Amino acid sequence: MSVALSPAHSETSLVLRLLTRWPQISERMLAAGLGATPPAADLPPGHFTAEVLPAIYACGRAVLQAIGEQRTFSRAEVATFVAPVAERHAEDRFPLAVLIEAIHGSAQSVLAEAAALATPEETEDLVVVGSRLLELLMHINITVVETYSEVEQSIYNAEREARRELCSALLRGLPAEELAARADTALTDRYTVLAIHIHQDHRLPQDSRSSTVANLLTRRRIRVLQRALDGLTGTTALATFDGSNGIALLPNVTESAELDHEQYHQLAVGLAAQFGTEVTVAECPSVARKSVPQSAHEATEIAELARLLGRPTGVYRLDDLLLEFQLTRPGPARARLAERIAPILRSPHLLEALDAHLRHGSERKVAAAEIHVHPNTFTYRLRRIAELTGLDPTDPNDSRVLAAAQTIHRLFPATDAGSH
Repeated sequence: MSVALSPAHSETSLVLRLLTRWPQISERMLAAGLGATPPAADLPPGHFTAEVLPAIYACGRAVLQAIGEQRTFSRAEVATFVAPVAERHAEDRFPLAVLIEAIHGSAQSVLAEAAALATPEETEDLVVVGSRLLELLMHINITVVETYSEVEQSIYNAEREARRELCSALLRGLPAEELAARADTALTDRYTVLAIHIHQDHRLPQDSRSSTVANLLTRRRIRVLQRALDGLTGTTALATFDGSNGIALLPNVTESAELDHEQYHQLAVGLAAQFGTEVTVAECPSVARKSVPQSAHEATEIAELARLLGRPTGVYRLDDLLLEFQLTRPGPARARLAERIAPILRSPHLLEALDAHLRHGSERKVAAAEIHVHPNTFTYRLRRIAELTGLDPTDPNDSRVLAAAQTIHRLFPATDAGSH
């Protein structure tokens, strides 16, 4: 038996009030569903906001409009909103049972919202809305289950694995022609090598990092990165990525290296926005295929160096970190530089003053204000650094030595001041 809104309420009242409040209701639905269902509830705040919330809002709004117009909202219409989100969850291997449970939590939430908004005179309309929402829930469940099944049986799984093997072979300098054929990927003479480093996500408490949550985060990061790289290249990019670190090999598709460089910067910025943490990308452009292993090693070092130096999200080349890169090479000079700064390593206030001085130079008042001390106190600390190290921070030559020594300390911190 079909149900319909009463004529007196077909254009106003309950459905209209639900539509008016739908943005806020959508957020509460997400919180009551994925936001309250372990292990999804243990993921960082906002993990589902970018991908799930827009689908909840758009699908729910379309359904409510269909209810108000007294027309059927088909399973095909539901799939346009739900299938892409379900596909991403399936690729992340998000547990299907958890997703279904979360969907039902969201459904209970919206039914409670409708009941709270309905007046005693709108009982019949509430029954209509509830019936149509249950029908929607059925369509969503079927769509999710079918999507999960399709992803699991995807014919592309073998090709994805073959591409990972191809990338690994190129990074090790091994023969790759047979793997390229299996992966349906054309080899090129030159590649841009990107080393990608995702910084630790501090939004998630350490004691909440269960293996299940960690795996969900890792798989999502792998999927998001792969799609971003594919968008850059216009094809399926070659990458090895474990959720924290990885190497991507991109064929040179434009003649402008600077254009590519800007794209890679935007890649880092976009990933940082999605992952909620800093992202460092190191670039070695236009690398001959035979030189890929060496360039990958270099790019990995550059990315790690930028992270250790506290550089912001972005893309870095060797030229951006020439001095720092050279200082990391082992040898007697590096050891001697470490010894020069050792006398102040147990004095954080002196290290803080030195850092501010090296960044602001002659602008002593600015440097003092940054570390919240009086300029006279700041001057005293610089004199104390000179007394302890034998190097005067205000002297140009000594300042360069101290800057190099400080870099060594940041990259290779000593366990105590006397270990040098």
